[in-house]
Amino acid sequence: MKSSSLNTAIFAIIACLLWSSAFVGIKIGLPYTTPLHFAGTRFFISGLMILPFTCGIKKYITFLTKNIKIVLIISLLNTFIQYSMFYLGLSMVPAALAAIIIGAGPLFVAGVAHFMMPGDRMTWMKLLAFIFGFSGIVLVSLGRNEFSGIAQTGYMGIVLLLLVNLSSGFGNVFVARDAKNIPPLVLSSSTMIIGGGALFLFSLTVEGFHPEIKPLEYYASLAWLSFLSATAISIWFILLKRSDVKVSDLNFWKFLIPVIGAILAWIILPEEEISIVAVVGMSIIAISLILLNILKRRQLRNPSP
Repeated sequence: MKSSSLNTAIFAIIACLLWSSAFVGIKIGLPYTTPLHFAGTRFFISGLMILPFTCGIKKYITFLTKNIKIVLIISLLNTFIQYSMFYLGLSMVPAALAAIIIGAGPLFVAGVAHFMMPGDRMTWMKLLAFIFGFSGIVLVSLGRNEFSGIAQTGYMGIVLLLLVNLSSGFGNVFVARDAKNIPPLVLSSSTMIIGGGALFLFSLTVEGFHPEIKPLEYYASLAWLSFLSATAISIWFILLKRSDVKVSDLNFWKFLIPVIGAILAWIILPEEEISIVAVVGMSIIAISLILLNILKRRQLRNPSP
């Protein structure tokens, strides 16, 4: 059990490391295109990247047709709705404020799992650990130089990012609860191809078509974002489908994303500077992760009747 838990933690951290670099990639590529077009292209390519590593085209189509309902639901929630709102919301609010809102994602996932996943109830101790971790997200984000406050942002962007968290919560639950008959790589590939393709087509109706050649940095950012999505989402789907993994506990690791994103910003962007407030926030997040793991070990030693 300990080795399985350690294995899950390692792969969850790898996925969060990849996701944390997405903010930089989006920031580099977005000036050269429109948000929905960028998101749709990214995820369609991600799905195609995974396709050769699945089970062969015949079995792939068989799995797809037998489970088409849940595949379409996850495509809608995890790709089309989630990332269309994410890209639009990110374009309307400061990056630090977006990090705070998205940083609350594990709380939303835990809330959805509490009502929809048997055996994944929210306890008072777990809730306190989540709130403690979220307070660290707030401090990390407040320590970023670009934070400019709610008065200068679009409230629509805030609403969209909150809905991203809700969509993510439902999507995670559906993957863990209702997609047990689909291999994880088939599920991640098909949902990104369908969701990304639908998002690309939708972008043509609302953003128009802009076929001009773009600078090299756009294609570099698109390639990296497609790769990280293919890898991180496949890892996440594999972990969600493990019988010993709780949806809320797994998503707790996503508190690392803004932390690692801040560290990458300090390393890559010359205008970013380390602040004491952000370091304190990171320490709080680390403590909250330790607290959650202590709670998990106690539950394993003293399972409820």
